[in-house]
Amino acid sequence: MARKFSRSHDEGPRSDWQGAFRNDPQKGEAARSDQQRRARIEIAFEEQTVLGALFGQFDQNLVQIENRLGVYISARGNKAVIEGPDDAVARARDVLKGMHQRLLAGHEVDSGAVESLIMMSNEPTLEGIITGAPDGAPPIMIRTRKKTIVPRSATQIEYMRALVRDDLIFALGPAGTGKTYLAVAQAVAQLISGSVQRLILSRPAVEAGERLGFLPGDMKEKVDPYLRPIYDALYDCMPPEQVERRLASGEIEIAPIAFMRGRTLADAFVILDEAQNTTPMQMKMFLTRFGQNSRMVICGDPKQTDLPGGTAASGLNDAVKRLEGVEGIGMVRFNVADVVRHPIVGRIVEAYEGKDG
Repeated sequence: MARKFSRSHDEGPRSDWQGAFRNDPQKGEAARSDQQRRARIEIAFEEQTVLGALFGQFDQNLVQIENRLGVYISARGNKAVIEGPDDAVARARDVLKGMHQRLLAGHEVDSGAVESLIMMSNEPTLEGIITGAPDGAPPIMIRTRKKTIVPRSATQIEYMRALVRDDLIFALGPAGTGKTYLAVAQAVAQLISGSVQRLILSRPAVEAGERLGFLPGDMKEKVDPYLRPIYDALYDCMPPEQVERRLASGEIEIAPIAFMRGRTLADAFVILDEAQNTTPMQMKMFLTRFGQNSRMVICGDPKQTDLPGGTAASGLNDAVKRLEGVEGIGMVRFNVADVVRHPIVGRIVEAYEGKDG
């Protein structure tokens, strides 16, 4: 089977880095400068039924690792030989092992998963995270009715731990990092297990200057478009009929933040999405709804607000400044490296942040 850079499995590892990186002179130069500390290791995979998915169609997963880490990977049978700078070889080995373990656990491995594992390979605990924590502790995951969710970036590991540990969590960062999705998944898991009685999912009805009064329909029809991302996450974690039944019974409530005033939210998992579009008074009102046996997650991107011109500062930024370091409150900060959507999303976010900054 032909490989990228016009080489085949049977050629074996190259000693000529110029050929492997002819399309990227900068990367090739970096690889040549590291030749004095090159390493070569071989990995054997016992479970061969997943090798097709592991290597990818036309070995696209291996090519992705090669291009990102500056190594050469030769796959033959159930073995892979990795050659390159010693630190990059170690990272590539961990990435391949992590991919193999995910496949054995029944999870898909696509280009996004490969990219996430590559980013996580800087973490020395990568192998333990994928195969199981030390001392026999269970691996980090969220189980829902439809799927089991595992972390896809180093910050998601921290976030998933905070979702279990802390009563109030602020998840801060750009779009595509899994802030809302993981919060909804954890909320669904706790509702199913019975540790909470209700899911309350809220979001400010502020979008690009639109006003609710100018939109057609009743109140539900007016606010549903703003809450669509929350619905999407719910349907991804629960069968549709269960979502509809729990919405009808009130076990799951989705409402704009204005509907929270005057309430005490006890025995509930409460999520506020797009929190950067709250005012400081709205945020204070929402946070003080916190009741007994509840957990609250505040998600938002401090760098992106749709508040109308002349409005007071973002309630999210104000709350983070006031509550940083308060006992029982977790602060998890994502960045562009944690984007787990299509890789181009991360590059778009990076370009916009660079321009604005």
